[in-house]
Amino acid sequence: MGLEIEPLPPFTPDLYQRAWASVPHPTLPLLATAHGNSVTIFSLSTLSKHSALTGGHSRSVRTVTWQPGLKSHQVRLVTGSFDASAGLWSYNGNSSQEGEAQDLAVDVSARQSKEEDEEEEVGQEEWDFNLVLEGHENEIKSVSFSPSGQYLATCSRDKTVWIWEDVGAGQDDDDDEWETLAVLNEHDADVKAVGWCPDVPGRTKGARGKYSADVLASASYDNTVRIWREEAEGEWICVAVLEGHAGTVWGVQFEGRPREGDRFPRLLTWSADGTIRVWSLKEEEEEEDEVDGAGAGGGNAIFRSGLGGIPNTMRRSLREDWECTAVLPKVHTREIYSACWSAKTGLVASTGSDGTIAVYGEVDATDGDTAMGNTTDGEKEKEKEKSSAHPSWEVLATVPVAHGPYEINHITWCKRFDSGTERKGEEEMLVTTGDDGVVRPWKVSTK
Repeated sequence: MGLEIEPLPPFTPDLYQRAWASVPHPTLPLLATAHGNSVTIFSLSTLSKHSALTGGHSRSVRTVTWQPGLKSHQVRLVTGSFDASAGLWSYNGNSSQEGEAQDLAVDVSARQSKEEDEEEEVGQEEWDFNLVLEGHENEIKSVSFSPSGQYLATCSRDKTVWIWEDVGAGQDDDDDEWETLAVLNEHDADVKAVGWCPDVPGRTKGARGKYSADVLASASYDNTVRIWREEAEGEWICVAVLEGHAGTVWGVQFEGRPREGDRFPRLLTWSADGTIRVWSLKEEEEEEDEVDGAGAGGGNAIFRSGLGGIPNTMRRSLREDWECTAVLPKVHTREIYSACWSAKTGLVASTGSDGTIAVYGEVDATDGDTAMGNTTDGEKEKEKEKSSAHPSWEVLATVPVAHGPYEINHITWCKRFDSGTERKGEEEMLVTTGDDGVVRPWKVSTK
């Protein structure tokens, strides 16, 4: 299968300064772009500016994430800044409370016209800067919410990952109360990115009664990725260290679509070494049987008696066995800054310092006689298991110099809501964000 990547009209206006990342809202047609000391919210319906978040940070905003799991009228996001703080923002539009989120989703052409005619900053006062989360010693590199929105992970150049809890969730809208749950300091260098496993079938596999359902991954300048879980006594511990990259690991993303047999979601990582890797959790049947045979509550008891007195630094990487099951074909000539895994199609897109966009697809070796050869039914089943455990990937399309001579800092899959598609909310496009201050959408179609 071949793909074609075509440029769509860029989001307006241009930002005229380096932009770090653009993150789509999980349900509304909104896109948040971090640049300078602010965040611009774009409408995915009109590909134009909807509103702006300004005045909350003293230095550049490096990263942004939307909070999921809120009431229907609530819209919140968190920003991470070079000023070492994270800020919590909430939308406070002119509409009634119950229709607030719906107001954000409407066509903003009228707002755009008002901005052009009166030369005023429309939407700037519609966002409230509610709370500052402080604790990191240096700039925050990444922020990410757990699937429920209860936990927020932040990471920094100070080599730590912080996990915060929204203890005011479900209470009054004005009740913004957060607590620090854990400070994770096992990386040996700057922590570049954090990402949670999505709430898909198979997410609890591997927990075996020892851990909660939430799983966090962190990537670092120490060339490693670490997997974190909350154990029975409420402590967050490192259960695996993924080693294999030969340079800074720029990012992580768990697989967002359910897998055959409800297997645990795979993990995508990308690095300064120019490679993209896929990792899978190896399920230990013997360990599963041992825990199951312990009876009710036995798993937790075994965990506490076996590890309760061992320092966290000594038990890291001992609890889960992850293996690299695929290295995607090499396309980029320099560092890979960003990659994204589509939960809808399973396609992976990447970009980076060389300004190239690449899209990859997973090859199903079980399809067709050529892949299977002349084999018996038993041999075919073995081949299916082998290909499923160790898949291969192919390059489907590339776009060189996608932002001209400028580096591209971020790429993401995003649902289309603009007038150019007949399948609004279903068709996916790519959005890239670069040093040129331009946010560019791209149409991805089959040749």
